[in-house]
Amino acid sequence: MQLTSLVDLLDIQDLDLQIDRLLDRRQSLPELARYKATHEKIAAVQGERNRAAADLKELELRLDKSDGELELLELKLSEHETRLFAGGMSARETEHMRLDVESLRGQKGTMEERVLEMLETIDPAREAVAAADAELAALTAEKATLESSIKREWKTIDAELARKEERKDAAVAPIPDDLMELYDKLRETKDGVAVGRFENGVCGGCHVSLSSAEQAQALDAEIPRCVHCRRILVS
Repeated sequence: MQLTSLVDLLDIQDLDLQIDRLLDRRQSLPELARYKATHEKIAAVQGERNRAAADLKELELRLDKSDGELELLELKLSEHETRLFAGGMSARETEHMRLDVESLRGQKGTMEERVLEMLETIDPAREAVAAADAELAALTAEKATLESSIKREWKTIDAELARKEERKDAAVAPIPDDLMELYDKLRETKDGVAVGRFENGVCGGCHVSLSSAEQAQALDAEIPRCVHCRRILVS
């Protein structure tokens, strides 16, 4: 195996490690965690807002119904009072009408209390929907800002990745295919470090000293490899 090819592997490995760091940086931007948290918060607040809006709609329907019933009661009471005060009825009819008026007044009072209770309840419900809308607007704006920041960071990283990949392609071109196949396989199983510089009898990959016999065994091979970690050795 040509020494030049082995030395070139160190440069390729350095490029690969730089690419790995860029990819890791791309997937671990602080903004990504904040974006995810904001997205989940939006979903939660939207759910709360939908429930509050449903409660408000039900209250408004009940209020409209009660207002309509109250209006009918007031109209009926007015008609009965007009007839009662107009006179011209027998004593029995008058007493019967008086009792109807009292009953209608009682129903009217009860209905007015119910409407007041609904009005006291509906205002907080409207405020809850408005507060949720305001929070959603703020969260949506924050999410948009984070998304823009992430896209800018990714654009910068992707441009750097493209430059590194281009340099790697040029560096790989003269390397024999079988050597690159071994290099790639080792990188998968050796935490991205397939090649170690061999200096002073120490493997730069696992940092273990090789005995004289181990050094001879390793360096006599077509592709020098550490007898301990099996990484490619470059001296």
